Amino acid sequence: MRSFRYLKKTLESWARETGFIERARNLDALSFLALMTVGHAGMKHPSLAGMVDAISVSMTREAMHARFTPQAEAFLGTCLQYAMKRGVEDTEPIETALLDPFKRVLIFDSSSWDLDPHLADVLPGSGGAASAANCKLQVGYEYKHGELGFFKINPGTRPDNAYTAQLPSFLQAGDLALFDQGYFKLETLSQIAHKEAFFLTRFLFKTTIRKAKTSDPIDLENTLYRLPDDTYQFQVIMGGRNGVPEVRCRLICLRVSEKVANERRRKLLKEVHKKGRTPSNTHLALCDWTLLVTNVAETDLPVQMAWRLYSLRWQIELLFKQLKSVLAIHRSQTRKNISRLKCEIYGKLILAVLIHRIHAHLNNLFWNRAHRELSFDKFYKRFQERAFAILTQLLVSVQKAGRYLAAEVRSVAKNCLKLKQRSRQSTLEMLAENTKEKVSTLPRDFLN
Repeated sequence: MRSFRYLKKTLESWARETGFIERARNLDALSFLALMTVGHAGMKHPSLAGMVDAISVSMTREAMHARFTPQAEAFLGTCLQYAMKRGVEDTEPIETALLDPFKRVLIFDSSSWDLDPHLADVLPGSGGAASAANCKLQVGYEYKHGELGFFKINPGTRPDNAYTAQLPSFLQAGDLALFDQGYFKLETLSQIAHKEAFFLTRFLFKTTIRKAKTSDPIDLENTLYRLPDDTYQFQVIMGGRNGVPEVRCRLICLRVSEKVANERRRKLLKEVHKKGRTPSNTHLALCDWTLLVTNVAETDLPVQMAWRLYSLRWQIELLFKQLKSVLAIHRSQTRKNISRLKCEIYGKLILAVLIHRIHAHLNNLFWNRAHRELSFDKFYKRFQERAFAILTQLLVSVQKAGRYLAAEVRSVAKNCLKLKQRSRQSTLEMLAENTKEKVSTLPRDFLN
């Protein structure tokens, strides 16, 4: 009981510190937080009138509108930072041999969505055929413990590589970072290696590579053209010239099927033609291969398992799917009030952190004990179905809401388990499976 009273007092303190509440009001800090988290999750159309009705306070729609201020943003931002730092102490890390060498596995990615054009001055989009206003959300996801973090809201026009320099600050020695080509920068890869952490990412076309032993340049297109088999790895040096830091790593080359290669070429042609350019023959030729770079030793990451580990990156896409399809983070009824928009996003992110943390705690137990998994999709939906009931309990008693939530989680967990399918393995099942795929080795003097 004391901890719940402490939480309420803490929220009131943050509300005063941020200027969100300066005197006694009908809408207190806890009610506002509950409204913007579970309240919004339980409302199909969270209008101002709907918000007032949801928390049963004596205030008008206009008064509710006036509460969405920069101070309200700051208050919910503080709550989000607290939620991200407050982990579940007894959550076990997911256990599978391929992840054991790494202290943590962090996945970085972004998702964006169009907004009302009236918000273009604050969150501009690309315009033209695209929307004039667009919001991009940067996310970091620690997979082994199921922790979400590194949320950043910015205009959709800002590219992912504008955040790349921040990634090393989230890493510790022994961590593994997974991200796609949008974040590729040699300076960042060098900093990750310098921290004694690891990276696994797609090789960026036009990056100059050299032989690790002789430092001679490698003509990648011609080298791959001469290789008869489907799986290779080279020890290479990236960068190290013209002030660019040197990155020593493995280049892993995995030949793809003709169907996949042709689809890649089709997308490449469409993308560059949209920009009024023509792709080079080299770029088109490299579509035949999946090219990965990593500083993880082969003893910890065999070549044949590299793509399976990289495919873990798609777990963050499942998160984005829940944020949009269940929590509706991309929907807002505001046209001009940027503070209301950000409050809604922060509220949904706070809820996502909490749902994901509960999911990870249970999922890791199920996997480590019985190799069963808890479905993201089912768990998020079952939580959403109970969101309004949780709100009602919260407005009466935080302690009562906690007991209700704990009982409901125990009740629905087993019904959220994934069904085992022989024809379709989950990502975790693929990571846990031993493989005997053929890996070709190069003749000793092939790159000399």
